[in-house]
Amino acid sequence: LVDDEHINVEFFDVMLSRLGYEVVTAGDGDTALEMITSERPDLVLLDNILPGKTGWEITRLIKQDPEYVDYAGTSIIMFSAMDDVEDKVEGFELGIEDYITKPFNFSEVLARIQAVLRQRELSRQVIRRERRLALAESLNSSLIYFTRHIKDPIQELRDMATDLDRTDAGEVEKLVSRIIHETGETLATIEGLEEEVQELRSQDDELKANELSLEDLESKFRKHAAATLHGVQAVSYTHLRAHETV
Repeated sequence: LVDDEHINVEFFDVMLSRLGYEVVTAGDGDTALEMITSERPDLVLLDNILPGKTGWEITRLIKQDPEYVDYAGTSIIMFSAMDDVEDKVEGFELGIEDYITKPFNFSEVLARIQAVLRQRELSRQVIRRERRLALAESLNSSLIYFTRHIKDPIQELRDMATDLDRTDAGEVEKLVSRIIHETGETLATIEGLEEEVQELRSQDDELKANELSLEDLESKFRKHAAATLHGVQAVSYTHLRAHETV
């Protein structure tokens, strides 16, 4: 959460923390950039007008600068008092996920936060499935190479055995030597293939452990949204009562 207006920082920190989000805050652009690289947040709520680096500058660095390529996947929701279409377009062209104009309604902001995080998780699941497909393609390529590698030598051995003069000891010895050589090559290839299959299976199991079906993912977010809505009502009441007391 990046904003130089203390009241906004306090409000969002209290509300989001009580709803179960882990919140870290910054009041200027330079600190925000340092915290993004150290904390690696899932989502940044970023005011566009800040002391030091502006929200625009931070976004440009995170989303487009090769030096920060490891953080390009960080989701950003931009807060702005400017409602011009050009400003919104510029933000989206820089790579932000959403743009919210001040003054804002907390329930709307929360809904947008959930939508961005939902899209982020969907993207992660797509990437995991693409990696699993890549592993399957890699294994398929290895199997094709293996079959091609052993097909020709086996055919040659078969032809040699068919045409072999069994009374010729030299020819028999030559065939035996060739069989020993080719079987050794084949066994070495099989061992290499087994190691590759084991490594690919290990990678696939790791990806599968973190993979959710689309149905499970939708169910997870529906439950979270319902729980959060209930939490918003409770937290809002508590927060307002606290301010009344003060």
